[in-house]
Amino acid sequence: MSAQSYRVPHGTTLRVAISGRSGCGNTTVSRILADRLGISFINYTFRTLAAEQGVPLAEIIEKAKTDFSYDRAVDTRQVELARKSSCVLGSRLAIWMLPDADLRVYLTASEDVRARRIVAREGGTFEETKSFTAMRDAEDTRRYKELYSIDNTDLSAANLVVDTERQGADDIAETLLSHLLSQGLIVRD
Repeated sequence: MSAQSYRVPHGTTLRVAISGRSGCGNTTVSRILADRLGISFINYTFRTLAAEQGVPLAEIIEKAKTDFSYDRAVDTRQVELARKSSCVLGSRLAIWMLPDADLRVYLTASEDVRARRIVAREGGTFEETKSFTAMRDAEDTRRYKELYSIDNTDLSAANLVVDTERQGADDIAETLLSHLLSQGLIVRD
């Protein structure tokens, strides 16, 4: 990671929205970017909701298939938090839910790479994880279309689409910092 120090110019607000499917690195990249800029990192997700309710993530995902209150709760909360100050919002729908973000980034990776990352993070077997992730991706796409008329396979809402398969999270964050700097949205200290 570069030793460069960056910040949001005084008197301005910066909002960055980073989306991607599970295992693409959106949480990791978002956290690194927020840390490098000294701004809030917002990542309120089904995983957060499951932890708050003390239930398994799979249970929340199953309930969310037919009860849109779970999506609404998560999406409303993250946008409320993002509107308060400069931040990096990392979530599946960040680029669509925060359309006026100064930078909207979508991270991609193949199903196999994503499944391997999830297994490394959470345990389990590759095949079960890959199958669960494919089901979750399909359910997410269906729900988002039905609930918000958002097609999360149409990446035209993104300013940048970044393939994360061959780059580390620190390198991706550095790329985003360079982009923000070139746009005059941040400055070097």
